[in-house]
Amino acid sequence: MLKDLFSKRRRYATILSEQAKKEIPEGLMTKCKQCGTITYTKELKKQLMVCAACGYHFPVTARERIEMTLDEGQFFEYDSDMVSKDPLGFPDYPQKLKQDMEKTGLHEAVITGEGTIKGYPVVIGVMDARFRMASMGSVVGEKITRAIERAIQKRYPFVLFSASGGARMQEGVLSLMQMAKTSAALAQLDKAGILFISVLTNPTTGGVSASFASLGDYNIAEPKALIGFAGRRIIEQTIRQELPDDFQTAEFLLSHGQLDMVVHRQEMRDRLADILDIHAHVHAERRGK
Repeated sequence: MLKDLFSKRRRYATILSEQAKKEIPEGLMTKCKQCGTITYTKELKKQLMVCAACGYHFPVTARERIEMTLDEGQFFEYDSDMVSKDPLGFPDYPQKLKQDMEKTGLHEAVITGEGTIKGYPVVIGVMDARFRMASMGSVVGEKITRAIERAIQKRYPFVLFSASGGARMQEGVLSLMQMAKTSAALAQLDKAGILFISVLTNPTTGGVSASFASLGDYNIAEPKALIGFAGRRIIEQTIRQELPDDFQTAEFLLSHGQLDMVVHRQEMRDRLADILDIHAHVHAERRGK
C-alpha cells in the first residue's frame, strides 16, 4: 500500500493531432520570439504588441504605430500616391516593389501626415520595415523632406518613428543623396525654432541612423532596439576587438550619451505628450514676452 502511495506517476504531454491543429484559426495565438510565451493575439494587441511576460517589443506596422500614437480619427495623410521608379534599371526591382505594395497595402516604406497627440498638433512620419526593410530610397527621402517642410509652414512639431535597414541599394547614389536632403531640411526646421522628436525603433541602421534619425532635439528609443551604422561583425573586424554583448542596443547608446531616453511602448504616447506640453508652454511664454 505504501509502495503504491509513493510510487512515481508518469506524466504524459498532450500533442495536438494534425486535425486539431488545422481547426485552430491561423493568427489566433502569437508566440514571443524572446521568451516563448504564447498569448492570444487579441490580448497582445491590447498590450500594444508588447509581451507581458518579458517586455519584448514586437514589430508593428506604420498604421498600427499611428493608431497607438495619435488621437483617434485625427490623422490626415500626406503624399500617399507617391511611388518609386527604377532609375538604374536594377534587376527585378519593379517586381519587388509591386510585391511589397501588395503585401503591405502601402505605396512606399514611410507614411507621413499630420494629426494630434492628446490635442497637440504634430506632423508625423512612420517607417514600415515590411516594405523593402524600410530602406531609404528617393521617395522615402522626398516624403520625409516634404513632411518637414509642412511642419515649418504650419509651425507644428515634427515626430518621426524610424525603422530601417539603411539606404536602398537598388537606387544607388540617389538613395545616398536623401541623407543630405533630409538633414538639410531638418537644419531649416531647427533654424525656424520648431521641435523635432526622433523615435528610433528596432532596427534603425545604416544611412538612416547616420542622418535624420539621430538629429532630433529629443532622441528616444524603444527598449532593446538595434541602432547603429555598420554591422557588428564589420566593426569587430575593422578595430580587431570584441564588442560588448549589448553593443548597438538602445540601452548601450543611452549609457554612452547618444540617446536622451529609452521609453517603453506603452508609455510612449504619454511621454511624447509631456514633451509637446512643455514646449507648448515655453513658446507661449516667449510670445507673451
